[in-house]
Amino acid sequence: MLKQPVVRTVMAISLGAIAGALCRYYLGMEIGHLLGTAMPYGTLVVNITGCFFMGLLATLSLGQVISIHPDLRLLLLTGFLGSYTTFSSYELDSAKLLSQRDLQADLIYWTGSVLLGSISLQLGITLAEWVLKKLDRDWSN
Repeated sequence: MLKQPVVRTVMAISLGAIAGALCRYYLGMEIGHLLGTAMPYGTLVVNITGCFFMGLLATLSLGQVISIHPDLRLLLLTGFLGSYTTFSSYELDSAKLLSQRDLQADLIYWTGSVLLGSISLQLGITLAEWVLKKLDRDWSN
């Protein structure tokens, strides 16, 4: 049995992350086969189911009726669901801010994540295209 809490924490998150990533991949592939790939249905289903299970498990694990060991909570919430979909973590954080009635912080976090995430994605694409063009020119010479 692992005695050091740090090792247990790392193992719990890692094992959950492996399972979450594999579930995301295979579920996404299966949904793509069933519904087609014209729209990212797999990602949509993963995000929605991830949010559902994040809400369910986070609420149950903090309640008085059901007691979940902290390592199992890390495995499920941080490891599995964090790897299955980071969108569920984003929604949980938004809900926490909203429940604290900090509408300004929630609005900043919500819009900032969406807008800055989109802008950052475009900047990454632009930088990658610039690097690829530069490399292409360098290889051509």
